[in-house]
Amino acid sequence: MADNCGEGGRDGARDLRPATSEEVQETLSFALRYEGRRRVHTADDVMARVTAERLAEHMARSGLVVMKRSPAVAPSTSRHGHPAAAADQRTAATESDADER
Repeated sequence: MADNCGEGGRDGARDLRPATSEEVQETLSFALRYEGRRRVHTADDVMARVTAERLAEHMARSGLVVMKRSPAVAPSTSRHGHPAAAADQRTAATESDADER
């Protein structure tokens, strides 16, 4: 397998955590049932699930650790800031006005 740490290279490793057994099984099962987003009709759901479970169990017994990147924070599409950030800015502005007096 290729060493793929993503865009951040080795620095992106800070965002990694060990994947749970369920996450590994779900990912393997998906890979057995789909090619990209296209459904592979030769793969039975039950067989894919059983195969994924067996593969994940074997990987764990073999000492393999699968790492998973932390979920990314969804970007805001709003031009408006978060209410807490706006309150922090107002507080900072009030404090700087008080310091000038």
